Amino acid sequence: MTAATQPVRLTQVHDYQFDADFGGERPPIRLDEPAPLGQGTGPSPVQLLASAVGSCLSASLLFSLRKFKQQPDPITCEAQAEVGRSPEGRLRVLSMQVTLTVGVPADALEHLDRVLATFEDYCTVTQSVSQAFPVKVSIFDLHGTRLK
Repeated sequence: MTAATQPVRLTQVHDYQFDADFGGERPPIRLDEPAPLGQGTGPSPVQLLASAVGSCLSASLLFSLRKFKQQPDPITCEAQAEVGRSPEGRLRVLSMQVTLTVGVPADALEHLDRVLATFEDYCTVTQSVSQAFPVKVSIFDLHGTRLK
């Protein structure tokens, strides 16, 4: 089964600034490259990619835990891309580190081992981009205990 998503329309505002219109009633987001190319007035395309991966992983973790009627809220996420040069000397995303934190202690969550073993498999964005570069995922509980 395949499905098309609603298109995102990008319109140049000035130099490297683009407004991304997601359609409907949603307000556009101003994108901008960081200095020296742009002015850094909005998120960069690399930051948007990191936010897409982080959001998808967060949603997959939440969905997987809620399937077992668990309440891990609030989940927080930090996603950071490593950008470097390809063998041809061009800038590329080389890897990404994603850290998820559940808002409760680990012992408050049942079936946690099962969820942690499978939730990434259901993340559409992460599974797609990880074919191009590694995405390293770490998970912690409310007290900072590393779960994965």
